[in-house]
Amino acid sequence: METVSIRNPGMYWDIAANLHFPPDFDATKRYPAVVSNHPIGSCKEQTAGNVYGVRLAKAGFVVIVPDASFQGGSGGEPRWIEDPEQRVKDYRDVIDYLQTLPYVDADRIGILGICGGGGYSIKAAVVDKRIKAVVSITGVNFGRLFREGFSNFDPVGTLEAMAAQRTTENAGTEDRVDIFLPASVELGKAAGITDIDVLEATDYYRNRSPAEGSGTRILFSRAAPAIAWDAFSFAETLLTQPMMLVFGDKPGGFGAYRDGMEIYGRAASKTKELVVVEGWSHYDLYDNPVPTGIALDRLIPFFKDRLGEAAITRVAEPAE
Repeated sequence: METVSIRNPGMYWDIAANLHFPPDFDATKRYPAVVSNHPIGSCKEQTAGNVYGVRLAKAGFVVIVPDASFQGGSGGEPRWIEDPEQRVKDYRDVIDYLQTLPYVDADRIGILGICGGGGYSIKAAVVDKRIKAVVSITGVNFGRLFREGFSNFDPVGTLEAMAAQRTTENAGTEDRVDIFLPASVELGKAAGITDIDVLEATDYYRNRSPAEGSGTRILFSRAAPAIAWDAFSFAETLLTQPMMLVFGDKPGGFGAYRDGMEIYGRAASKTKELVVVEGWSHYDLYDNPVPTGIALDRLIPFFKDRLGEAAITRVAEPAE
């Protein structure tokens, strides 16, 4: 694995990303590549990297796992901004970087995302046709989630509160940073939380896979764009790439089952595969070996079919 910093023209900070390489990697060849994108509140060292990134690399792909701007090891100030349009731009900047690597085949690039990263990856595929195949793992339309559960079903009131908070911060008060999750599962239950997604998210981030770059937080005053954003807009006409949607059949408050069914029906893609992992939940698909194994057993052949299975020998540049 190699950690890289990416800065494209027009950017004012670097994107940090981990590159995972296939076994017996040979830099004189060209490989198919996958951009693997972490969930909201997560980072490149967690499920997008240490589960899906590692396995895709073992299967023969060059895999790049970026941290979102303003989060993890990536730059950008102020910290903990969650801006869906910036996330999609990050992914496109990462593809720009991949296409400069001599060992990556620029015409064989796919994208994968988990949770909010799944919704963002779908949106990236809508607007960027360099992406040849897309896989969403328990994907969530973050705009829909914010308009509903994350705003207590009061998006207008939340926007008004964000506006007021931004005004006070501009006047010099301390930034308001909201933490997504309770400090522990026990404290969450004691506070009356019963939703499976919130409790299992707490277990994942606090116990199973803690990581320094994982924020599980959001800068409240800068989150307004998320409320007016939709991961699935124009999918009926513009989402044409082959697509695989993977989610469990145990629904929770974050709505991956619902969102997966919706985009499966709406997408214009002629090739659409639905993988409902029976008996498992949203966060089981982050790191539980059984459901993630089921997902990987389906998505690896999917990517091989659409991106090509093998590396090809690179043609040497002609001498001047």
